Amino acid sequence: MKSGGAPPYKPISSNPISMPSHDVLALPTALKLYPPIVSLDRRSQPFYPFNFPFHLRKGGRNQKVSILKAGFWESIRSGILKNNTAQVVEPPSPVEEVEELLPEEFVLIERTRPDGTVEQIIFSSGGNVDVYDLEALCDKVGWPRRPLSKLAAALRNSYIVATLHSVSKSSGEEVNGQKKLIGMARATSDHAFNATIWDVLVDPSYQGQGLGKVLIEKLIRTLLQRDIGNISLFADSKVVEFYQNLGFEPDPEGIKGMFWYPK
Repeated sequence: MKSGGAPPYKPISSNPISMPSHDVLALPTALKLYPPIVSLDRRSQPFYPFNFPFHLRKGGRNQKVSILKAGFWESIRSGILKNNTAQVVEPPSPVEEVEELLPEEFVLIERTRPDGTVEQIIFSSGGNVDVYDLEALCDKVGWPRRPLSKLAAALRNSYIVATLHSVSKSSGEEVNGQKKLIGMARATSDHAFNATIWDVLVDPSYQGQGLGKVLIEKLIRTLLQRDIGNISLFADSKVVEFYQNLGFEPDPEGIKGMFWYPK
């Protein structure tokens, strides 16, 4: 598809999206996400860098956590009260079952081209990325090539990998048609407090349609659902304003990004 003449489309999501054409992430400015972000449908609940009160759950496999039975603690408590010689210390609250979040996949945009074919843009957080498709996308945005083995390792070791695919099919066709990677962003994390967003890129022929904004917002939302609230990234000076509009701040509280390079 050429960058100049995208056909009309109807967004599947409820909120219209718009953004500048700068979807490509580069070094060296360090940016950090700080509260409140009002574009993530949490308007009534501002959030803070640590100890987030978010407990959003989605259907998935349950990871069971051991729970102490109340009867055990009651027996201990009753024995102590009989002697009346010690202060009763209440046991910790039982730990609820921790529900593992499953990857998301949904149709973000659907539109009909002049030739009658239907294009769907599909968002996924499942991390299914072909390294050759990613290399081709990096070529399109002008990024230098990296060893495919390292690229595969980076994807494999990422905490979340979000993608946008364009799927083209004939009108009324039920089976999946031609699929093309048009956008990606990924995050690494310590799985507890911190996460850093990397490799945000959108096919130049799809830039200017708000797709980069969708990638970042969905990535942030997923991290917040996992109670990870200290989110940072590195941005080229051309796209700092774009990330600021999404809630990121450069050098918050005087914090500076420090880099070490081999000499």
